[in-house]
Amino acid sequence: MKVAILGAGGVGSYYGGLLARAGHTVVLLARGPNLAALKEHGLEIRTPEGTFTVAVETTHDALEIGTADLAVVAVKSYSLAEITPAVRRVAEAGAVVVPLLNGVEAAGRLIEGGVPSALVLGGLTQISAARIAPGVVERRSTFQRVVVGEIAGGGSDRADRIAATFRAAGAGAEVSFDITADLWRKFAFIASMAAACGLARSAIGPVLSSGLGHLLVERAVREVFAVARARKVILSNDEESKVLSFIDSLPGGLKPSFLLDLESGGPTEIDDLCGAVSRLGRQARVDTPVHDTATAALSVAARAGGAPSPR
Repeated sequence: MKVAILGAGGVGSYYGGLLARAGHTVVLLARGPNLAALKEHGLEIRTPEGTFTVAVETTHDALEIGTADLAVVAVKSYSLAEITPAVRRVAEAGAVVVPLLNGVEAAGRLIEGGVPSALVLGGLTQISAARIAPGVVERRSTFQRVVVGEIAGGGSDRADRIAATFRAAGAGAEVSFDITADLWRKFAFIASMAAACGLARSAIGPVLSSGLGHLLVERAVREVFAVARARKVILSNDEESKVLSFIDSLPGGLKPSFLLDLESGGPTEIDDLCGAVSRLGRQARVDTPVHDTATAALSVAARAGGAPSPR
């Protein structure tokens, strides 16, 4: 299989490295020092189990990718509009597109940007991976899971093939028969973590150890699922308790990627996390005061270049 990785950051490069090691032809769309390092030294992948280096094809121009069987979109959500023309070109050449972005709107935004809807699947990943130097990616989590599914629901041969390809390469992968619901389940977790830890400028442990902090997390999670149900997403009655139990089980020192981005002074995904909950809530006439507050406060903080975490 020929796989185009559109977004050579931590997530895209990691899965690209796995697929290349498994014998697939992988082309990474990259630029700058990362592109130069990949061309000169290959892609180095560091994991809790060990380190390996693989050769990958690289380019800064989507037109040079040519035809591909699969295009994995793995940019940050704030870069999706910039990468969409490249996704469209690869899809028009025949690639099936799987976005692995945070949030619940990536597939729809790609389609709105001209990517043929028949070639777009829904997708999500659960992993902690970061590019720590040009050409070097580190997976910090013990887990690495990819979920793909048809946007309209149900299974398909192409979803089965993609999941099987990731599994054979060493990642956990499965087909979802309701990818929309699965995206909202992940969204409830990451958006609520962004709201609570972002407002507190803290890892999750101190937030949960405060009575009002724990209540903040609970309310944030419930708001997300209230919006989802108002949008006719099919969810069980115990979704909130499952997400809250998972958050309660997290290591106290864990910081969500949103907070790390905020602290670094770089761009953040606030508009596609808490901002999306707030916006979609207004459309559905569902009150989302926690996410409204987080969006207002953290958008200002992000524009100001973040803030140092408390010592």
